[in-house]
Amino acid sequence: MNYQTVFLFVLVGVLVIRDANCLQKRCIKCRSRGVQGTCGDPFPFNVTEPEAEVGIHVVACPSGWCGKMIEGTTGAFRTDDYGAATQRMCLQRSPSDDEERCAYTMWNHKKVYMCFCNGDLCNSAYKISVPPIIMLGSIIVVVYNYFQFRL
Repeated sequence: MNYQTVFLFVLVGVLVIRDANCLQKRCIKCRSRGVQGTCGDPFPFNVTEPEAEVGIHVVACPSGWCGKMIEGTTGAFRTDDYGAATQRMCLQRSPSDDEERCAYTMWNHKKVYMCFCNGDLCNSAYKISVPPIIMLGSIIVVVYNYFQFRL
């Protein structure tokens, strides 16, 4: 098998895995108030076993867009304030500009801090994304080095 064939298999494999992940978009759904709540930051649970904690659910999200909202009784949105609440949810539709971001917005006539993200379980933690060009470059380096050592 030559290196072009291996490279083609690796590339197709990456694309298939990426498309398979796009088909199953899920979000964390929970709400808690104050520092003792289980829905706040940092999110203390492994998303592979969220049902172990009462009040935390993994839900299917057809839109693919998840959200995290922090609302408080003070303008500072301090999470140690008893009145502050954190809610994670699936959004019914994407933001109008289809951009992932965090910003202050109005929700049910209240000023809240809200984050929008697109991806499977993206509202469970901070998102670290790798640009496709870096992923492709890494695959090329690995395949190239594999064949250098085989010759």
